[in-house]
Amino acid sequence: MTAASPRTVHASAVKVGDHAVVIRGASGSGKSRLAWALIMAGRAGQIPPAELIGDDRVVLEPEHGRLTVRQVPGLAGLIEIRGLGLRRTAAAAAAVAGLVVDLQAADASRMPEAAALWTEIGGVQLPRVAVGAGYDPLPLVVAALTTTDATGDEA
Repeated sequence: MTAASPRTVHASAVKVGDHAVVIRGASGSGKSRLAWALIMAGRAGQIPPAELIGDDRVVLEPEHGRLTVRQVPGLAGLIEIRGLGLRRTAAAAAAVAGLVVDLQAADASRMPEAAALWTEIGGVQLPRVAVGAGYDPLPLVVAALTTTDATGDEA
């Protein structure tokens, strides 16, 4: 089986514990804000320790049924914090993706269908959280990271 080529995408990513949370959304949707909130939640002990992989651009590399998320050279350790500008923080070089968050998702709903809880990137199926416009994504992402599905629909 041939692995797909790595590609740079417009997204942010944070390593939470052993896996990456990939944050997608349009410019201005809050990717950097959520990345920083996850890092702070990790520091506060609400979730496993969290460290930036990349802000605004990351490299996605599907290989052997997993999706590795890597820093973009030249952007390592840089995150935009609104009101402060670009800041430096500790950063992880890479992690295997474990969750995808889509900000301002048109298909976000209160009780999503099972299919909406998954996405495919580079041939790899990943759990997904769709966050509607105007909703704070942090509680949803923390819940996705710290709870299990009560309906039995998890793969």
